[in-house]
Amino acid sequence: MAPADPYRVVVVDDSAFMRKVITDLIEADGQFTVVATATTGVEALAEIRRHRPDAVTLDLEMPEMNGLEALRLIMKECPTPVIMFSGISEQNTRDTIQALQSGAFDFIRKPTLGASRDIHLTGRQLLEKLRTAVMARRPGLPPRGSAAAPPVRQRPQPAPLSPDAKCGRAVKEKPEPGAAAGRQPNAGSEEKAAAVRRKAAAPSANPPSAAAPVKPVKPVKPAAAAAPLTGAAGAAGAARPPAAVRRPDEAAYRFRDIVAIGTSTGGPRALHEVVTALPADLAAPVLVVQHMPPRFTLSLAERLDAFSALKVTEARQGERVAAGVVYIAPGGFHLELGRDADGYFIRLTDAHPRSGHRPSVDVLFESLVPYTELRRHAVIMTGMGSDGTKGMIALAKSGAVSTIAEAEETCVVFGMPRAAIESGSVRTVLPLHRIAGHLADAVRGRDRDGAGDGDVLRNIGNPERNI
Repeated sequence: MAPADPYRVVVVDDSAFMRKVITDLIEADGQFTVVATATTGVEALAEIRRHRPDAVTLDLEMPEMNGLEALRLIMKECPTPVIMFSGISEQNTRDTIQALQSGAFDFIRKPTLGASRDIHLTGRQLLEKLRTAVMARRPGLPPRGSAAAPPVRQRPQPAPLSPDAKCGRAVKEKPEPGAAAGRQPNAGSEEKAAAVRRKAAAPSANPPSAAAPVKPVKPVKPAAAAAPLTGAAGAAGAARPPAAVRRPDEAAYRFRDIVAIGTSTGGPRALHEVVTALPADLAAPVLVVQHMPPRFTLSLAERLDAFSALKVTEARQGERVAAGVVYIAPGGFHLELGRDADGYFIRLTDAHPRSGHRPSVDVLFESLVPYTELRRHAVIMTGMGSDGTKGMIALAKSGAVSTIAEAEETCVVFGMPRAAIESGSVRTVLPLHRIAGHLADAVRGRDRDGAGDGDVLRNIGNPERNI
């Protein structure tokens, strides 16, 4: 039996050296071949139209047309899995988050030139992401190769299919990030303005000063002890004004429900759809783990905050947890819920990664298990691997009200939701656009299962399994 043809990749970078490095890294695996390279976004579009590759690597910073502009045209004209290469400057991290919300499959930090260890690590990450990306079921791009690898699907778009002469295959028009079904593509600015107006009534992410010091947690100390954090967690803390200036209503700290969300590949776009659809009066805090390195999680929080009715912030050590606030785990730190005499607070640790991840969804979910006095709602969305499954099982056994997984048809990668569903711990499976509404109803105490309103809900309980 003849081996399958290698997957075809187009490499886009304005640096000749980086084009050579990336090409060599890709072609070190016989599954892939680089069919063309380009130095600008304009050249990239021409090569993609010509070769119709299985995947593209795309630099953010380029002349004539930058990577973000090129990505939007690629997604509009020739939808193709795109891996972004990003620096770690503040502007780069912001642009990377926009790219992920505009349709990029994933991203990789650019390696440090001259550091062979960094380059080899980048190569391993790139090949792993490419293998996953090319297996995505996309219009006109069926998966090839081994049947052992489970296929994953691109989330469907609301616009009807139309032929694209340039690419020679049917494509879908993609809405702007955060655009709901039926909303005009240019509604992003209106949505942002409305969110700003609604947010005035929402509690700030900054808690009142704790009456008692938070118990110290290695390797970092809580904010009440005035110990600074390094990296992304410290940057988030420094960006906020003093708690006395922006103190939320005391009632916000007295909540009975809490939401926890875990996601990975495809997560920034999924989080945008869910978080921006949550109501301003949500009577629960939302804790989020998105697999992402330091610096990028701060940009993710800022981007979500700009479009959301709820306050969205990168979590800070020791801060009090309030309803109506979304806390994003900072890259490089596990996020846990803690409790003392004054209520619930954020605990960050740099304990060993779980399943290769820090932050880890399992760590977050497991930290909620002891708090049975709270109505806990856990969600696992798109992502590779199985992070979150052990925590979901533990939450289900401890009586969590909601255990939700994103449906396969809207996942970019169905790995994490599939693992959780197969464990028997997931009660409800929902397409992405149904998750926010279901959470809002669950927090209000209304269970939508069996409501007969047309929701695509499926109970996944295994009658043989005691959870």
